[in-house]
Amino acid sequence: MALPIISAEQRLAEKRGVKLALLGKAGIGKTTQLKTLPETSTLFVDCESGDLSVQDWRGDTMRPKTWPEFRDLVVFLAGPNPALGAEQPFSQAHFNHVCEKYGDPAQLDRYDTYFVDSITVLSRLALTWARVQPAAFSERTGKPDSRGAYGLLGQEMITALTHLQHARGKNVVFVAILDERIDDFNRKVFVAQIEGSKTALELPGIVDQVVTFTELKTEDGTSYRAFVCQTVNPWGFPAKDRSGHLDVVEEPDLLKLIRKCAGQVAVTAAAIHQ
Repeated sequence: MALPIISAEQRLAEKRGVKLALLGKAGIGKTTQLKTLPETSTLFVDCESGDLSVQDWRGDTMRPKTWPEFRDLVVFLAGPNPALGAEQPFSQAHFNHVCEKYGDPAQLDRYDTYFVDSITVLSRLALTWARVQPAAFSERTGKPDSRGAYGLLGQEMITALTHLQHARGKNVVFVAILDERIDDFNRKVFVAQIEGSKTALELPGIVDQVVTFTELKTEDGTSYRAFVCQTVNPWGFPAKDRSGHLDVVEEPDLLKLIRKCAGQVAVTAAAIHQ
């Protein structure tokens, strides 16, 4: 049996996907970024049922209403994890069960991008589910245990997002609201609005790119919207560029950004102000 080495040529020839967290305050236009993506090759996973801003976008949409529905969708979109036992979510058995419900996963071949809007609302679905699970109740008294519920919430969210992140060859965009807060030292900090702290803390480690969509100002005071894309930036916004292809500030066009991350196009910062 030969050693299963993947050569450099094979690795470079593989289809890659960009895994990206898109953060921004409510109303900045995060969902509207869906309009920059091709309608024929993008699947909109609408957790908010808040598609008013993109009602004229003619791509395909799925609307999971509960946490179990989202878990089923995740294993269908990303495939099974062969290391998991049959009774665990995202296992081969789970995948087979979901395929009986949804059909042949080959129907997903036409999609290049999964746009998940938003993990802010998704975390609330997960918390609602977690609060009625056995782990959310004290074994001794039978009373609700919030620590158990939030512990289960964090575990479920991280496991699901990590699994979807492994959808090989697909772009995956996770959208979340960004909150501005004052910490214990009276410093302004920005935190993703997600139930519990575990997911917000670990999300940057799950994805390749973290982008903050915000409004900035030029030297003459003119406002413009842009993506902040690098960890070291003048405003302290959450950002991360694992690709090494992005400038600190990029044009607010999600498709162009994904292509630039993948090294497919060169987008100049001058285009931001046009």
